[in-house]
Amino acid sequence: MRYEPVIGLEVHAQLLTRSKIFCGCSTAFGATPNTHVCPVCLGMPGVLPVLNRDVVEKALRTALALGLRVNRESIWERKNYFYPDLPKGYQISQFAFPLAERGRITVRVSTGEKTIGITRLHMEEDAGKLVHSDDAFAAADASFVDLNRAGVPLMEIVSEPDIRTPEEAGAYLRALRDILVYLGVCDGNMEEGSMRCDANVSVRPKGQEKFGARAELKNMNSFRNVERALEYEIARQIRVIEGGGKVTQETRLWDDKAAKTVPMRGKEESHDYRYFPDPDLLPLVVDDEWVERARKNLPELPMAKRDRFVSQYGLPDYDAGVLTSERPLADYFEAAAGTGADPKKVSNWIMAELMRELKNDQRPLAECPIRPESLGKLVRMIDA
Repeated sequence: MRYEPVIGLEVHAQLLTRSKIFCGCSTAFGATPNTHVCPVCLGMPGVLPVLNRDVVEKALRTALALGLRVNRESIWERKNYFYPDLPKGYQISQFAFPLAERGRITVRVSTGEKTIGITRLHMEEDAGKLVHSDDAFAAADASFVDLNRAGVPLMEIVSEPDIRTPEEAGAYLRALRDILVYLGVCDGNMEEGSMRCDANVSVRPKGQEKFGARAELKNMNSFRNVERALEYEIARQIRVIEGGGKVTQETRLWDDKAAKTVPMRGKEESHDYRYFPDPDLLPLVVDDEWVERARKNLPELPMAKRDRFVSQYGLPDYDAGVLTSERPLADYFEAAAGTGADPKKVSNWIMAELMRELKNDQRPLAECPIRPESLGKLVRMIDA
């Protein structure tokens, strides 16, 4: 029997704000544990949250870039659960009435283009972080709690279960990361945890409409690990079914060293969290003027820029994909090509020479000593 995977992704993106979502504590990464905290993000009695407007601005821009419909009113709710890194015993989030709903991303995979739906985008506060004495959770003798991350602003972007292969999942995540980085709302760094992905995956007989029991996969810190975890989990579920067993609905952790998923806990449903409106926060109202102002400030997005580089400059798809992977790199190329130099030769110099030297020197493009106009002039001189 042939089986079809059904995959949905939940992406948490930390927003690039200087302060947390409901207090003035710094969001800087890498500080001494438990130093960027205050009574608000520690959940002390008697304190009140105050919404950071910059969080809403960045989430709104993201919603518009993803083609989501912005709800004029959204509600803050308390998501109740116990975990050592959640000091209040609940997380301020949005559930019944999120900021935005029903969008999409078009991605390119080996079989062609595919449009993947986006169910919703909502804002919430991050929890703290558990630091294990061993990198692998299962082997750790002790775990320590760092609450610097508690209260850092997050967007959760939930896809429709439209993804059918690990390759499509990886393409979706890369496309989403590119958009977030272009907008300047998130740095997209999965290793530092500023972009995190949970994957819900089930399998069903090919042609069947009903979904199978799903596993939620966590602890994946790279796009490749998401793909590897999905490949393993799909094969595992098929083995269980073909062996006469029943797939359990549960949360599983990806163990990178063992290259497999391991059980963590039973999978919760939304009613397990006992959502209810947060009495300390008013509904968020986003009027038409605010939406239109945000829409006018959207930059050209990666997919559109990639297509333009192919049509305007005659670049191959590969070159266009590399050059538009980061906005500063795309701007650098256009400035160099704008000097009248051959665009393809400029592309070759950037990808083969410039990027290699920057990597060797461990410099970002912003610190490149060669101005794009100078590179364009060099290419023209070589051609002369």
